[in-house]
Amino acid sequence: MIDIRGIMHITWIVSNLGRSRYFYEEVLGLSPDESRPDMGYAGVWYTVGSGQQIHLMQLPNPDPLTGRPTHGGRDRHVALAVGDVENLVAALDRAGVPFTRSSSGRPALFTRDPDGNTFEFIGGM
Repeated sequence: MIDIRGIMHITWIVSNLGRSRYFYEEVLGLSPDESRPDMGYAGVWYTVGSGQQIHLMQLPNPDPLTGRPTHGGRDRHVALAVGDVENLVAALDRAGVPFTRSSSGRPALFTRDPDGNTFEFIGGM
């Protein structure tokens, strides 16, 4: 049996690293991990939780930004736990970032980064 123990990181392709860094750092409040080596292309790593990361790579993005489902729960996405989803709601509202709440009734919402990469944030975890 294969012993999968967790998810170490997710990687998103972004078209404009500066614009993406604003979203991840100023809106979501993440700090860059300075240990990222020079990999021959622009990028940044963020640590979330214990030993998990979000990696951004600035490369040509093959994914369309149009024609995607309005509600991120019907699109490929990653789910992250947050202490209080209403704090995130306030930060997204201040930044003018659109989101939709989970239709399940649980404290969760879906939003996209500037390149259409989708996040689900689940509160109270």
